[in-house]
Amino acid sequence: MNGRLIAIGDIHGCHAEFAELLARLELTKDDRLVLLGDLVNRGPDSNRVIDLARQHHALSLLGNHELRLLKYRRTGDPKYVKETDLATVEKLRDEDWKYLEAMPLTFEEPELNVVCVHGGFLPGQPWQKQPADVVTRIQVIDRDGQPAKRGDAPDAPSWADFWSGPPFVVYGHTSRPEIYKLKWSLGIDTACCMGGSLTAYILPEKRFVQVKARQRYYP
Repeated sequence: MNGRLIAIGDIHGCHAEFAELLARLELTKDDRLVLLGDLVNRGPDSNRVIDLARQHHALSLLGNHELRLLKYRRTGDPKYVKETDLATVEKLRDEDWKYLEAMPLTFEEPELNVVCVHGGFLPGQPWQKQPADVVTRIQVIDRDGQPAKRGDAPDAPSWADFWSGPPFVVYGHTSRPEIYKLKWSLGIDTACCMGGSLTAYILPEKRFVQVKARQRYYP
């Protein structure tokens, strides 16, 4: 493995911050770029984020926001989307939908013993077999041992607190003011669209690069 493996947390339409981060990373042709899902919605320009991802040959993982849009497009059922998602739906071009449809759930690099995913995994079960609704949405483990959102179980512990590896998991989805590093996992959604930062994690050197949000785009 010659180049670096670079994972980037949830971009959410923040194309200016994404472009600045890419420039600071000084990518080479050997580098592999993995975007941890939720490229779209909330921020100012989902289309330009997808364009930049394509231009830099990034591997983009499926996030819960992409999953929501795809379910809505397939069924036309408004229960899958929030009102703010509809602006994205109207702007996405055919090639953007194709890009979303091609997104895998996970990316594994056995040489580094690392797996990248959008949300995370339910501990105690084989990670390779967990469905999209779990791995794109899990944040916490509720009292019944089930995957849940923070909003639905505010006092419940993070799934990552129970994850004892291997593999080492790099994930986004659960936005926090700071990077959340544990022995077997790393959460790098630092809430760019809410005025936080956009974070990249670089392997094998285990280094972080962050770009501060220009503004708060989403309440």
